[in-house]
Amino acid sequence: MKLKFVFLGSSRFSEFVLEELEKAGFSPILQVASARQDLPRIPADFYIVASFGRIIPKEILDIPKYGSLNVHPSLLPKLRGPAPIQGIIFGLGQPGVTIIKMDEQMDHGPILAQERVEIDPLPDHYAIVEEKLARTGGRLLVKTLENYQGLPLIPQEHSLATYTKLVGKEDGLLDLNDESEKNLRKVLAYSTWPGAYFFFKRKTGDEIRVIVKNAKIENSKLKILSVIPAGKREMDWESFLRGNA
Repeated sequence: MKLKFVFLGSSRFSEFVLEELEKAGFSPILQVASARQDLPRIPADFYIVASFGRIIPKEILDIPKYGSLNVHPSLLPKLRGPAPIQGIIFGLGQPGVTIIKMDEQMDHGPILAQERVEIDPLPDHYAIVEEKLARTGGRLLVKTLENYQGLPLIPQEHSLATYTKLVGKEDGLLDLNDESEKNLRKVLAYSTWPGAYFFFKRKTGDEIRVIVKNAKIENSKLKILSVIPAGKREMDWESFLRGNA
């Protein structure tokens, strides 16, 4: 039987999940790619949600025959909420993905499938971690859809839940006197948005905002490799210093 599903997703994470579905022969009857679009109210076997950026009311979740599924990039109940990938990069939870049947509460529904993902203790930039989790989640979703009626619904251990918050521009501010690993994790976690940044006082006396694009830890200290000064393109750190220090 060919499954009919609506796909709701509005990010790069969503695109990678959908690519894995389509590779396996699963194509949506409708794709909602923006959280600003009207929510669908059409019959289907499933609604599938992957990084949609909007709370979906229960009356919508209950429309499809078998309910609505969510692909979440953490091992729930850890790292519920809007920024689980940043949480993983900060080392706040083990890397992995979870498929749940959605209910009216955020990331709260029973678990259909989970899979751990191997990521280095000090991970890569956000975009790389995001793609790895998304593609694993997409492949796990394929297995879930193929075996849906034989899978048990396992309630989450809600007492163990942890939560992430929406990332704001201010979260990217670096204190260069902070622990080097903490700052490097900020550079990695916020590399897509808002960028990890600090304010640099130039030889002219004015301050500019500088985004750190690449860095590493060398001799227990944060070594900045490349930056994007306000209004400029990316350049290596030494070139920036020659023109501004």
